[in-house]
Amino acid sequence: MSTILISSLLLLLLVFFLKQWCHLTDKRRLPPGSMGWPYIGETLKLYTEHPNTFFFTRRKRYGNVFKSHILGCPCVMISSPEAAKSVLVNQAHLFKPTYPPSKEKMIGPQAIFFHQGNYHLKLKKLIQASFAPSVVKGSVSEIEEIVLNFLPTWEIHALICTLRETKKYAFEVAMISAFGKNQEPEMEGIKHLYQILEKGYNSMPMNFPGTLFNKAMKARKQLNEALTRLIKKRRGNKKLYNEGGLLGILMRDQEQKMNSLSDSQISDNIIGIIFAAHDTTATALTWLLKYLLDNPHVLQAVTIEQEGIQCTLVEENRGLTWADTRRMSVTSRVIQETLRTASILSFTFREAVEDVEFEGYIIPKGWKVLPLFRTIHHSADFFPQPEKFDPSRFEMPPRPHTYMPFGSGLHSCPGSELAKLEMLIFLHHFITTYRWKAIEGEDGIEYSPFPVPKRGLPIEVRRKKYKA
Repeated sequence: MSTILISSLLLLLLVFFLKQWCHLTDKRRLPPGSMGWPYIGETLKLYTEHPNTFFFTRRKRYGNVFKSHILGCPCVMISSPEAAKSVLVNQAHLFKPTYPPSKEKMIGPQAIFFHQGNYHLKLKKLIQASFAPSVVKGSVSEIEEIVLNFLPTWEIHALICTLRETKKYAFEVAMISAFGKNQEPEMEGIKHLYQILEKGYNSMPMNFPGTLFNKAMKARKQLNEALTRLIKKRRGNKKLYNEGGLLGILMRDQEQKMNSLSDSQISDNIIGIIFAAHDTTATALTWLLKYLLDNPHVLQAVTIEQEGIQCTLVEENRGLTWADTRRMSVTSRVIQETLRTASILSFTFREAVEDVEFEGYIIPKGWKVLPLFRTIHHSADFFPQPEKFDPSRFEMPPRPHTYMPFGSGLHSCPGSELAKLEMLIFLHHFITTYRWKAIEGEDGIEYSPFPVPKRGLPIEVRRKKYKA
């Protein structure tokens, strides 16, 4: 009897998926392309092939606009600057920001990433205030203090996993951005819960006891409770939230205005900003060290620049300032080229809010639309010899909408300047203080889900005998 029941359920599931597939392969003027296997689509190919290969083979076969099916969603991929500008800027009202449902649950449905319209504009204004030029400029000494406390811990290990360690660094900077410099004892518990949440973020969304996803969702609930308690505590101490990073800004708005943000909305956005602020920055730093190792002449140029700045700091007996970071033109171009070559965010997700006619095709309502930043960044039309690591290409500004490491339009990353600043400060102290080398036989790429050097780039680190 149980065998018959199981067979019937499997048959019903098969019929369901086939009906869904018939719907997804609608014959209206859809873009060309392949939807892959029923339900699975082309997801496995996306996460097992080099992303350049996945996108370029399809672009070569189908053109700049093509359909696919990944992560359980029918989608249209676009790979020209003009099309990306249309989706992200000119017709942004037709394409709402979206994430896979499991990730939305983990971050929180009221986070800025999932909204448009008045609520999004209100949040963006508040979040931009926490990343205003005056705030970023004033954070140099705080970030430098984190670096100076953090880097010596590398000296006690024979081998360093670059990605894991840079995540620790970027996470500390993100915590200051979210909560301010003067952090309460509760921060250690919040950090612990956040780390559990992060481990399950890219896991399969199977909510069964013992799975990473299940543990993450439990931690997410506890994290929300911890943040709610912290908000109530700070509400009783004005000094704490007047100096309290993004949390302080959101709480001041809550106090001053009618129909302001709820505690739950504040919590979702704090969690979301920490996610956005540290994972991609750590991945970028990992690629930076990889590209510097692979290009000794570039490393030499950056070293000369940073040691020159270090000489000035020693002579004047002071730490880094914002003005010093503006003198790091060579290093800044290396960061720009790293963000182009690595293209950490290969694409972003949008969703058609209605049937949209787009470049002669129909994008059905509910379909995802993916502007392919990676494909644009690696196009020889805009970046000659795109696979060559060449920071000098940024001595002149790139053509508009051909370089979008932080997105574009209303939903571009508000913390881009802070991210670049923390990379500059880290590189200054790392390069002027240490030598490092990669472990032989570890060359390659893996996906987690961003493309990263194999095993997170294991390196040996040694302090220089004579610091500039």
